[in-house]
Amino acid sequence: MASLAGSARDLARRSQAAVRRKDRAEWLSLFAPDAVVEDPVGPSPLDELGAGHRGSAAIAAFYDAVIAPNESITFEIESSYLCGEEVADVGVIRTVLPGGRHVAVVHGVYTYRANGTGQIAALRAFWQYDQAEIIEA
Repeated sequence: MASLAGSARDLARRSQAAVRRKDRAEWLSLFAPDAVVEDPVGPSPLDELGAGHRGSAAIAAFYDAVIAPNESITFEIESSYLCGEEVADVGVIRTVLPGGRHVAVVHGVYTYRANGTGQIAALRAFWQYDQAEIIEA
């Protein structure tokens, strides 16, 4: 099993902190070159084919298109289950959308798989796009 510093839970917390700080370089550095980001899993307006964003260039493009434009993103993890090289976090992500007038609230399960060498091999977010709650900020 990976050391605590390289555990999937540690990588998840580092990923979440980098997003919160809007630190693109740090966030991208956490991923293995052949990693995949599926957020959300399956077809959605964020990934019409539902194939995920595979590899460094695609993950960087996902960051630029989906994460970077927002005012802020915060994570409220209610439960976390570490099993081997994977962690499943249950919680809420709150995103202050561009312009700051609306907040998207997404309830879901967020999984991270470590590759055994201290990098994220897969980030998979299980949430329903059409169920995201949009509220006035």
